Amino acid sequence: MFTGIVEELGEITAVENLGDACRFRLRGPVVTEGAKHGDSIAVNGVCLTVVDHEGDEFTADVMAETLDRSSLGALGVGSRVNLERPTAVGARLGGHIVQGHVDGTGEVLERKPSENWEIIKISLPGDLARYVVEKGSITVDGISLTVVDAGPDYFTVSLIPTTLALTTLGLKQPGAPVNLEVDVVAKYVERLLASGQGAGK
Repeated sequence: MFTGIVEELGEITAVENLGDACRFRLRGPVVTEGAKHGDSIAVNGVCLTVVDHEGDEFTADVMAETLDRSSLGALGVGSRVNLERPTAVGARLGGHIVQGHVDGTGEVLERKPSENWEIIKISLPGDLARYVVEKGSITVDGISLTVVDAGPDYFTVSLIPTTLALTTLGLKQPGAPVNLEVDVVAKYVERLLASGQGAGK
């Protein structure tokens, strides 16, 4: 489990095509500290497994399903990525519960800068809109954010200078794809309510 609090802005240093998958080599001095084979690291919100680790770099395999359902397939050598290690048991939950299981992708629609923050508008797939509510939580490229406005096919988030400086959202311009993970609690509630309705028939 992750919390959506990005630990560092890493970089993809190599991409190996494996046919129906690919292998990323990524640089991240913070997240590689103490890393070992089999560990999990979230890359732009996608939970990946460490295959190998050397110095401040690690490799991770990404299967076709993940490439198709996330924005990782659009990344290449030199791409900057948000990195986070799983939260430790008993640690503070600084963001919200994040699984690292991307529900879909959106697109940066517009950016509105102000003196001390920036509003970013992001497109929202129709099948995810019911899980996104004003002042609720959403994960964008692995970043735990609070929804400012929730529309039928979009939402907005307000970013402080720290988020702009230390994550990919400070770099992405309109048209750029982003990974989205909605609040898992909302999905559980929906499933439980649907089960209850079925049982009462």
